[in-house]
Amino acid sequence: KNHKPWPALGRGFNTGVMLLNLQKLRAMNWMSMWRLIAEQELQTMYSTALADQDIINAVVKSYPGLLYRLPCQWNIQLGDNTKSQMLCPYSSSGIKVIHWNSPQKQASKEPVQPLDLLFPRNNHLSHFRNIYRTFLEHDGNLLRRELLHCRNETSAESESDVQLTSLDPSDPCYEFRRERLTHHRTHLYYLPFSYTSTSPSDVTLVTQLSLDRIHLLESLCNHWSGPISVALYLSDSEAQQFLTFIHTSGILKFRTNIGYHIVYREGIFFPVNALRNLALRQVVTPYVFLTDIDFLPSFGIYDYLLSAIQLTDMSNNKALVVPAFETQRYRFDFPQNKDELLSQFDEGNVSIFRYFEWKKGHAATDYQMWRTSNSPYKVEWASDFEPYIVVKKDVSKYDTRFLGFGWNKVSHIIELDVQQYEFIVLPDVFIIHMPHSPSSDISRYRSSSGYRHCVETLKREFISDLSIKYGVATDKYYNHNQDYR
Repeated sequence: KNHKPWPALGRGFNTGVMLLNLQKLRAMNWMSMWRLIAEQELQTMYSTALADQDIINAVVKSYPGLLYRLPCQWNIQLGDNTKSQMLCPYSSSGIKVIHWNSPQKQASKEPVQPLDLLFPRNNHLSHFRNIYRTFLEHDGNLLRRELLHCRNETSAESESDVQLTSLDPSDPCYEFRRERLTHHRTHLYYLPFSYTSTSPSDVTLVTQLSLDRIHLLESLCNHWSGPISVALYLSDSEAQQFLTFIHTSGILKFRTNIGYHIVYREGIFFPVNALRNLALRQVVTPYVFLTDIDFLPSFGIYDYLLSAIQLTDMSNNKALVVPAFETQRYRFDFPQNKDELLSQFDEGNVSIFRYFEWKKGHAATDYQMWRTSNSPYKVEWASDFEPYIVVKKDVSKYDTRFLGFGWNKVSHIIELDVQQYEFIVLPDVFIIHMPHSPSSDISRYRSSSGYRHCVETLKREFISDLSIKYGVATDKYYNHNQDYR
């Protein structure tokens, strides 16, 4: 009852929603204006009750000519004791901005008797929460293009438009070529990221995933303590599911050294190399560990890589190879070290990654040599080699023509070989592929001869482009075995 409000016109104005003409305010020396009035009022008021709202109302009281009244539909206040419906009659279709200015916000309890006296019912809650939930299910690309008629205006996107018009719709690989030119909506650092790299040998794990692999993030974080840069391919509604998953995870909600970058889904193929490149561009450490989300690295690998990088002359083009294994067991005791891994290998619980389906992919790693080696050793590039590697962060980006399944990593390793990279196998660390259901792109590749034909076509074009780009002979990279995987 002893409350003394700050000066205001009438009941005062809620400043939760304001439209500011900054140019006019600056011309009127706004910074000096509000400060002078605040200092005058604080001589008798001593403090504010409503923070900036008190000060702004005091300025408006002294300079009413500053005021432009927005229609009340632009600030429909939905506090528990609101009088919005009485002071500003509205229908749902006429609302412009909903303002939850109750301490309970939209999480207000919807009480049942006899708690109504303790928690007054907000009769707007269910209606607007349903609107909000419906909005989450909308396709953001639809809102951007069809509803808002938004046009791409960046030079890169304009160039893509020109390239798109030059494509031949009758080309059997038209969909591959068209989707390569897609500019996806992207949200970098979807959650707060905090990490400062201090070591000249520091390394970031770079990976990508879709919603069906999101649970693997927790397991990965149990094995990797260093920074992570991950690109997530999600729809708008899946982004909300991801957010809930992170906030309810006892592991992930405390990790601030993970950069989450969302690429919103568009098209029929998984843009794996575009995702890898996006995650790679956000790295803040000198080195990167390029891997896939369905692999778990050996325990302590982060500290091991820091030492390995320091002990290796990385000034020239070098790629440190981490040997890849796999298990078909969903219930699996992850080996604590190399000795335990070899024991499980001998027992048949672990095998070389894709040894029976795609031996060439990792044969060049020379697992017989690795089994007995206690020091790094050099291996030569071989046809279809696709190891998981540690390199400098300025490594060449992945070729984005390879979408979905097929040659997306092989092509990257080929380009590194053209650049005369040395491949050095690390003797005491490893990664293990964990079992999961096959992706839709793998199923499509295996069932569609047209898909496989396009992968072969893209392979030949890629190798031809390499020859032009680097001015070298690339004949050795042509794979004459057309039955790829």
